[in-house]
Amino acid sequence: MGLVFVLRGVAVIFPLPFLLKQFRYCRANVLSHCYFLHQEVMKMACSDITVNYVYGCFLTVSMVGLDSLFIFLSYVMILKTVLKVASRTECLRALNTCVSHLCAVLLFYTPEIGLAVIHRFEEGSPPFLKVLLGYISLFVPPLMNPIVYSVKSKQLRVRIIRVFVK
Repeated sequence: MGLVFVLRGVAVIFPLPFLLKQFRYCRANVLSHCYFLHQEVMKMACSDITVNYVYGCFLTVSMVGLDSLFIFLSYVMILKTVLKVASRTECLRALNTCVSHLCAVLLFYTPEIGLAVIHRFEEGSPPFLKVLLGYISLFVPPLMNPIVYSVKSKQLRVRIIRVFVK
């Protein structure tokens, strides 16, 4: 399964440098992110970027769409199995784990989708919003992932509530 995901990532990203190499660049060469973002580099080109624009939109929609479909199908299968086999306590425990997984997935996809939308339709958006969303999508998911999964721990949940209630 891991090999499939690695191959998918390579197959999706591999054509991007070749698509960008064919352009002539005449605009400012300052990027607003600390990492390579296809949408930003392609907007520096003076040539027609229609193919890159369509490919980028296709990738965003298909990747998020396929991932969402597979996540949905896996949760349907998990819930179907758990509800058939387990007791009420085990069902609640499984649902608690599913909620943590869904929160982690939302933490990953929400900034990514927001960044893709801002770069596609950026006419009225302030420049700092792209930078902020870029850093959020880069740093927040890995930082929040342990927190999302550890909040299930009763001792930690009680301590967090105690800190905010005081």
